Amino acid sequence: MHHAETKKQKITLFLSVLWPIMVTQLSLYAMNLVDTMMSGRVGTEDLAGVAIGSSLWMPVFTGINGVLLAVTAIVAQLSGSAQKEKIASFVTQSLYLAVIIAILVIAAGSFLLNPILTFMDLEPEVHYISFHYLVGLSIGIMPLFIANVLRNFFDGQGYTTITMYITVLAVPFNVLLNYGLIFGNFGLPALGGIGAGYATAITFWIMLAFSIWMTFRLPKVRNYRLFRMWPAPSVKAWKEQLVIGIPIGLSIFFESSIFSVVTLLVGILFTTVTIAANQIALSFTSLIFMIPLSISMALTIVVGYSVGGGKLQNAKEYGKMGVLGGIGFLAVNAVFLIFFRESIAQFYTTDPAVIALAGQFFIIAILYQLSDAAQAGLQGVLRGYKDVQLPFWIALVSYWVIGIPTGYVLAAFTDLGPFGLWIGISLGLTAAAIGFFIRLRIVQRRLEHAPDIQAALAD
Repeated sequence: MHHAETKKQKITLFLSVLWPIMVTQLSLYAMNLVDTMMSGRVGTEDLAGVAIGSSLWMPVFTGINGVLLAVTAIVAQLSGSAQKEKIASFVTQSLYLAVIIAILVIAAGSFLLNPILTFMDLEPEVHYISFHYLVGLSIGIMPLFIANVLRNFFDGQGYTTITMYITVLAVPFNVLLNYGLIFGNFGLPALGGIGAGYATAITFWIMLAFSIWMTFRLPKVRNYRLFRMWPAPSVKAWKEQLVIGIPIGLSIFFESSIFSVVTLLVGILFTTVTIAANQIALSFTSLIFMIPLSISMALTIVVGYSVGGGKLQNAKEYGKMGVLGGIGFLAVNAVFLIFFRESIAQFYTTDPAVIALAGQFFIIAILYQLSDAAQAGLQGVLRGYKDVQLPFWIALVSYWVIGIPTGYVLAAFTDLGPFGLWIGISLGLTAAAIGFFIRLRIVQRRLEHAPDIQAALAD
């Protein structure tokens, strides 16, 4: 990566970082999409079971991945400030930390999963599928977290194409494994929705194998000697990452969990048909959101690299370019959803009642997507500045003090029903976007007047 000077060079550099991230994110989400679509073809109970299981797992995954995302911001700034000699040791410490976190997540799940599903009072078949879907998925938690550290190591230096190739190679394995384990093809047992969990877990192991192979195969990362030099575990290094990573992880957790809570509340308050329709709308809109999410991740890299090199004006220009681009993309997508909402739902299910209700959910989903794009982009910029403490509180208040309570009241005590939950999400995301924008302006002005940029960042 390099420091661009002209506007054209900045656009070219940003797009060169962005497009592989975009392909990677779409490929990753394609795995979840395949789980949902194939499970829906087995039956409505399987679709609902995978929906509930996925809704419990995704906030945990995205939250922990947020903690590991600190690797991207730190590596980007080290690279931008010509301190590459510190990268290898830092990444190795992050690998140790990923293993510890994976063990803690698996241990917590073994104690909490069944009580949570019991509390939800689901239909017995949906409960059974959700539980065993997550049991299967748990086999892949440790390789997933380790692979994500390596991904962030690649991405932080602008080597986003490496991650893209790894993920694209993994997707066909996921499709074939789902086809075998869900429907009983290739001599494998027909596990229905449960098979999707095992298929995804095996795919995570494949992704880790590809990631490790890349660290040995490619000259531009082989020189770091990862997996050949093992410094002693360092609590100090873990603390450095966690100070940045935990606020990022919690912010992402608060955002992703509101969608999961919506699914869980739909499961508690409404019927299996409503659960399935809600999952279809959420699944597809989440797929589309991979574009602004990719923009957010690219912004963290280019802004972090620019700030590390003292190029504050570059950082501002990248931020404006990325945030407006994300909003513009989802504005175009809103028109697409209006015209093709029921056709999209037909890819997931053949149940007419589910298709009709999902079409209505798509209309409501348009309300939150523009705010979601804005807040995602702004968070990406703030992470590039390594400003994560106050954004964590903004996320907490916006999503959990404004969004979820408002949505619950509208769903439970008005005629809006499940649509009220989505309106609450829209209000929470809008509040977050406003808060992040104000915080970004404060950070930018502070750095513009700071005599020492690196000292100001440390503060």
